[in-house]
Amino acid sequence: MITQHPLILASASPRRTELLRQIGVPHTIRPADVLEEAPYPMTADEYVMYLSRKKARAVAKPGEIVLAADTVVALDQQILEKPADQPAALEMFRLLSGRTHEVVTGVTLLQDEREETFTVTTTVRFCEIPESWMLSYAATDEPYDKAGGYGIQGKGGLFVEAIDGDYYNVVGLPINPISRRLEAFGIEPMFA
Repeated sequence: MITQHPLILASASPRRTELLRQIGVPHTIRPADVLEEAPYPMTADEYVMYLSRKKARAVAKPGEIVLAADTVVALDQQILEKPADQPAALEMFRLLSGRTHEVVTGVTLLQDEREETFTVTTTVRFCEIPESWMLSYAATDEPYDKAGGYGIQGKGGLFVEAIDGDYYNVVGLPINPISRRLEAFGIEPMFA
């Protein structure tokens, strides 16, 4: 049996914890309670790196390895986070309909003084979304805890015409680059 360092996931996202389970990385969930606001105007890359660092530092304890992430949708330099309500979700769907956007995730791995932060970007193209689809989807619970208001792994996947890049990044955690970097912290994916 391989003994691994414990990993702390600074997120309450069920998708992120499921993806870590999928690659065999045991972890403890410790959500970060931080204000998700930029201190000044930032690009999508700067913003997700800033927030992932802030989340990791908020939950870190000596000796622990922390993984924190933040994901946003970016369209024409505009950052789209989680819609607060149905009108906000519908506005996002109308903005994204028939267009290409980027899904940007910032990831921070932190252990004491050692910190690594990086971003992964995936390009997603939406079809022209029928208004009836938008209304029906906005009436579900799915859009309200997801950047850009959609989940590619759920019903929101109906909107997606094409993606270029890491699918799991769009779900919320780019597992390939994370797995490779976790090895340097003594945590390896388990295939059994």
